[in-house]
Amino acid sequence: MSELLQLPTGNTALRALDWVQRTAELSIANHSVRTFLHARVVAASDGLVSGQDYDAELLFLACVLHDIGTTDEADGDLRFEVDGADAAARFLTAQGLQPAETDLVWEAIALHTSPQIAERRGPVTRLTRLGVRGDFGLETVTESERRLIEDAYPRLDVEKHLGDAVLEQALRKPEKAPRNSWPASLVRAHHDDPHNTGVSEAF
Repeated sequence: MSELLQLPTGNTALRALDWVQRTAELSIANHSVRTFLHARVVAASDGLVSGQDYDAELLFLACVLHDIGTTDEADGDLRFEVDGADAAARFLTAQGLQPAETDLVWEAIALHTSPQIAERRGPVTRLTRLGVRGDFGLETVTESERRLIEDAYPRLDVEKHLGDAVLEQALRKPEKAPRNSWPASLVRAHHDDPHNTGVSEAF
C-alpha cells in the first residue's frame, strides 16, 4: 500500500474506524478517512512532524469521527457537530483516552464547520478543518495523490449524502440548526430550492 494511504493501526483507531464504517453512510465513512489523508498531507507541507508537532492518532480519531453526528447512534438534540463531538468523547473515554486527549478530539469535531475559528486553534483542530476542506476541493494534494486517495476511498456522491443527512436531522429537530450554523444554511437552501444538494459555503 502506498505510504500516502497508510492509516494508524492502534486499537482505538481501528475501533473508531469500525464504528464509523458500521454506522455511517459508506460515502460519509470514506470521506472521513479521506479527511485524515488530506490533513496529513497538509501537516507535512507545513513542516509539522507527527509525534513532535501533533499526535497522528488523535488527528485520525478527530478526522474519522468528525461526521459521526450524522449517524443514528449519535443523533441527539444539538447541532450534528456537537452531538458528534459528544458521542466521540463518550467513545474515547470508554477506550481509556486521557481527558486532555479526548478534549482535543472533541474540539476538532465540534469546530470542523467553523471557518476562521478552527484554523486558529491547535494543530489537531486546524488540520481536521483543512482536511475536510481538502476533500471538498481545497488544493491540499496533487491531482495524482487525489486520484490515489479517491480510488481507495471512492466519493460515492458524498456531497449529496452528507448534506441530506444533516438536513434530515435539522428538519426533524429544528433545534439542531441554530442560526448561522452550517445546518441552518442547508435548511435555508432547502426552503429556497427543495432540490438543492451539496456542501455550502461553510466549507
